Amino acid sequence: MRILSMNANGIRAAARKGFFDWLPGTGADVVCIQETKAQIHQIQGEPFHPPGYHSVYVDAVKPGYSGVALYSRRQPDEVITRIGFEEADNEGRYAEMRFGNLSVVSLYLPSGSSGDHRQDSKWRFLEFFRPWLAERMQDGREWVICGDWNIAHKEIDLTNYKSNRKNSGFLPEERAWLDHLFDEIGMVDVFRRLDERPERYTWWSNRGQAWAKNVGWRIDYQIATPGIAATAHDPYIHTDDRFSDHAPFWIDYDYQP
Repeated sequence: MRILSMNANGIRAAARKGFFDWLPGTGADVVCIQETKAQIHQIQGEPFHPPGYHSVYVDAVKPGYSGVALYSRRQPDEVITRIGFEEADNEGRYAEMRFGNLSVVSLYLPSGSSGDHRQDSKWRFLEFFRPWLAERMQDGREWVICGDWNIAHKEIDLTNYKSNRKNSGFLPEERAWLDHLFDEIGMVDVFRRLDERPERYTWWSNRGQAWAKNVGWRIDYQIATPGIAATAHDPYIHTDDRFSDHAPFWIDYDYQP
């Protein structure tokens, strides 16, 4: 089972850049998209509901903002689009497909880089989400939560770590939140377990020559429960094309739900 994730930074913009032409060749079984930036009525039909996939979009109340999507070759047993946290639910930040005992989630965690008001929103989400994730670890299901978490965990996960220690996305408190998720709650950063090399980034600023010089951040994750994480192999970040300021990436799992 191949699970692919990408922050599209606008699904219509990604479509214009060839994302849906490229997607069939990936062999992805489940595709998790974040930051669709579109209302559902704006993305009816192809290419936004690609042939061979069951698709679901979750939009934000605010037009042109946030939003997530999921595509799956297998018809899901259930689709869930709200987590019970109104602020996040109104911003279209969560979509889940259930297949037997497996849940695959497309998640878009808030960014705090645009100001204190957005960082405060991020803190509220993290405060809600920590016990929510702890409950998922106890529910007997396997989980793969894909998406843009807007936090680089360790110094290896961004180029300019020294100059970003006081910036949203690499704040000590944000990194400690991920420490707790992995070390205490017990979830797994699947990509990093499989690939310990530096410069494995998934996002590059549009400013300057960040993309050309590979001055990036790894803020996109597949975070999973230990059972399915143990079956993972062959992680891949696709940088040959640029559909977004984020790269699509996938991980293969030897798992049948």
